[in-house]
Amino acid sequence: MPRLPRRLKHGESATLVEHLEELRTRLIVSLLAVVVFFIPTYAFRKTLIDWLQGPVPEGFELTTLSPGEPFMTSFTVALYAAVALAVPVVVWQIWAFLAPALPERSQLVVVRLIAAATVLLFCGMAFAYWVVLPNAIGFLLEFDSEIYATQLRAREYLSFAALLLVGLGVMFQLPIFVLGLVRLGILSSARLRRNRRIGYGFALLAVVFLPGVEFVSMALQAAPVILLFEASIWLSVFFERRWEASGALPEPRFGTGDS
Repeated sequence: MPRLPRRLKHGESATLVEHLEELRTRLIVSLLAVVVFFIPTYAFRKTLIDWLQGPVPEGFELTTLSPGEPFMTSFTVALYAAVALAVPVVVWQIWAFLAPALPERSQLVVVRLIAAATVLLFCGMAFAYWVVLPNAIGFLLEFDSEIYATQLRAREYLSFAALLLVGLGVMFQLPIFVLGLVRLGILSSARLRRNRRIGYGFALLAVVFLPGVEFVSMALQAAPVILLFEASIWLSVFFERRWEASGALPEPRFGTGDS
């Protein structure tokens, strides 16, 4: 069992071997976190599957079609849950490894952005579970029900639900991503406002790649993404003024977009 790595201070020197040893140890700690969390998630796998099955309309049961499918499906659900629970540990290990390269002031800014991103991640997953998933599954399973004898295969449904939760959670990171580009001087609030329609187009294009092939789930996913992009523009206006006043904002790398 390797000892926990020591976090270097900004400007503190270390050899290449020491950096590699620290990276190896932090990877081991991250993997151990997944293993530790896997024990309770596997023990409560039935509760997790029941929770994911909650949005399914009454009258439908999860089915399996091969001898090994029940075990692999339950194992996969428990593993996904363990990875999700271990995300804070993994992110902290990555941050602790990269933090010495940044000044103390910038480290505080990044920590705040990570905290905000974590909140937005859970908000996106909650929205997907309580709003998008029930409406999408209900529409898909009831579509042309008088023609088809519809059954719900456990592996496909649980994969669909997990990808939807994670995908929309990642999409809710849009404000953090935009603010990061503005903070680095790659974008500006003026350019964002000037090219608002193009931004809407890219946001809608990203929604197309999320799970859900029918217009109901796509519309439910597109609405918050558009709102988040619009909020990103006004947050950029607010923070850009603060960063300019404090002298922390670099010169725009690709122009302001005002001309």
